[in-house]
Amino acid sequence: MLSLSEPALPGECIRAEKAWKIYDTAKGPVEAVAGVSFSVRRGEFVAILGPSGCGKSTLLMMCGGLEAITAGRISVDGAPIACPRTSIGVMFQESTLLPWKSVLDNVMFPIELLHRPRREHMARARELLSLVGLSGFESHKPHQLSGGMRQRAAICRALVYDPDILLMDEPFSALDAITRDEMNDALLDIWTRYTKTALFVTHSIREAVYLADRVLVMNRRPATIVADIAIPIPRPRDPSVGETKLFNELCSTLRGMIEHSHRAARDVTPYA
Repeated sequence: MLSLSEPALPGECIRAEKAWKIYDTAKGPVEAVAGVSFSVRRGEFVAILGPSGCGKSTLLMMCGGLEAITAGRISVDGAPIACPRTSIGVMFQESTLLPWKSVLDNVMFPIELLHRPRREHMARARELLSLVGLSGFESHKPHQLSGGMRQRAAICRALVYDPDILLMDEPFSALDAITRDEMNDALLDIWTRYTKTALFVTHSIREAVYLADRVLVMNRRPATIVADIAIPIPRPRDPSVGETKLFNELCSTLRGMIEHSHRAARDVTPYA
């Protein structure tokens, strides 16, 4: 059960305290997230890193109020999160653009849902589209765009109503390597300009190190956080940091932690 509201610590934006998610299935209860605790400071970019299917996305959706919490507590600004909030923007693995709407109308769709004045947000929508390189594509439909362009539009849609927090669920995982690198750079440009609090799910070690201030490492389901690693790489960052000794040492450290957690999980798994 959720506890009563508690004041946030100074500078703290998101806090998870022993958060659990258990699904009831025909074969019995399944633990997806098991007693996870962490916090995110305002304006911080935190990556959640772990293998596919480990519960990263479930945890992210719990933070956004899109997935109910079985036990424990997740709070934003000291208040328990129990439903979606307008202060939180979400990007999914797929762009989920509406195929019958233009790029501009897709970006403006949250404004319609929130019943906000369209005129007051149009300039911001166009500014965001320009920032991600989509000026001139405002009237195009999603099927006329590449995968990377659709995800660029999805970033704009998540930010058009100016949420304080941006949650991202492996938004670039379906893209080719070159386009994914371009999208990471575009995301960093936007994050630097608007200084949002960001929680980013990925299973790419290099992506996590390139984007984040901190990386939370999760093990296989039931997911727990096995490490919280600071990324001491100065900002602004560009692709050249991927060739530095520090970047590659951090990647190696994270890879070793993930492999160790996998071995530990395998050692305690009973075999028939």
